[in-house]
Amino acid sequence: MPRLGTGIGWRPEIADAVEAMPGIDWVEVVAENVCPGHLPESLLRLRERGVTVIPHGVSLGLGGAERPDPGRLTALAERVTALGAPLVTEHIAFVRAGGALTASPPLEAGHLLPVPRTRDALDVLCENVRIAQDALPVPLALENIAALFSWPGEELTEGQFLSELVERTGVRLLIDVANLHTNHVNRGEDPAAALAGLPVEAIAYVHVAGGVERDGVWHDSHAHPVPRPVLDILTGLASRVAPPGVLLERDDDFPEPAELERELDTVRAAVAAGTARLAGGAVEPGGIDDPAVAGDPAVAAPAPDRSEVRQRLGVAQAAVLSSLVAGTPVPEGFDRARMGVQARALAAKRADVVAKVAPELPVILGDGYRQAFLEYARSLPMSGGYRRDALDFAGHLLKLGRPRDPGTRRELREWWLHRAGPAPRPRGLAARARVLLRGA
Repeated sequence: MPRLGTGIGWRPEIADAVEAMPGIDWVEVVAENVCPGHLPESLLRLRERGVTVIPHGVSLGLGGAERPDPGRLTALAERVTALGAPLVTEHIAFVRAGGALTASPPLEAGHLLPVPRTRDALDVLCENVRIAQDALPVPLALENIAALFSWPGEELTEGQFLSELVERTGVRLLIDVANLHTNHVNRGEDPAAALAGLPVEAIAYVHVAGGVERDGVWHDSHAHPVPRPVLDILTGLASRVAPPGVLLERDDDFPEPAELERELDTVRAAVAAGTARLAGGAVEPGGIDDPAVAGDPAVAAPAPDRSEVRQRLGVAQAAVLSSLVAGTPVPEGFDRARMGVQARALAAKRADVVAKVAPELPVILGDGYRQAFLEYARSLPMSGGYRRDALDFAGHLLKLGRPRDPGTRRELREWWLHRAGPAPRPRGLAARARVLLRGA
């Protein structure tokens, strides 16, 4: 793995600030948010300066029951090539369920959801990872995610789950210390114990981010300053292994550039405190470089047919996702209160993202946008991506004869027709006049 240094998540809202920041060795970009043939000028300038750019995928769903979609893998590989990236990262999560495997409607979460730490889920994940590795031109690293709920009947700890994943596939790890803190608050998991069980030598780099606690639940918001407990976990990790890279994530509510730079300095200090401890003592054995535990994925036995395992996992994930996004009953054994928190968080995220990809909707609907969207999201799951969701939401309101104000409803209908057709419709009186003139 390359030595990356200190980086920050590149976002369009802070592109200028990132370019001007001193000491930025590398950046990470959400893979689905860039087009290989039309990279943002800011990223091109960073690359010209020798700043490494790493694509970070969010939609593969490698923890899902289905095999990875070839089209998504091809798209991710194209972004790797366009960015000249030395590696690519994704998540240990599922993001969709249902479909042909379960003979149920396909469902999209629009968010990263935890996989059960069971042998079945691990077998499927390992097989999916190998498929992805074969399709990608650079090494793959996977991130541990934050979770608001736990699966009943889990058979492995996070450390055991990740260690076996690394041993069986040779995949690298992207360790998010903020997610370890989230799982400590929400699921009672000890971050120190999780770190002790990790194959730390497999770490490609580390994520650091902020969050907020509401009603005893920690939300991994990426919109708040990094709290002290997260920095302490980072120091603890750096006292076991020198991380090749550390990256600050911020996705919303961006502060002034000077505050971001101060936060980066705080992250550097937390790493330095850990590496100072590391320099004073020996690293414990037991990582993937230890011959006693190392596996060789290249000579692994051929994978058996896992159709039944995939189907079992698919049915379970579809039931969970349906309860979160379609209002069906919560499956037996799950914490209903936590599932309610997760369902509300998913709906809120949908509302926020739709407002970004279709900013006209909050303008047209005004203060009523959010409440109307949350009512829609309670029982109508996503049928595709967020742009499709925006169209479905507008169509849903129009079918109900809403908004009540005729002028607002007419404006919403015009917006929907303009976006829903195969080509944009002329808009406004002047555009309609041009159409009539051409007809004459």
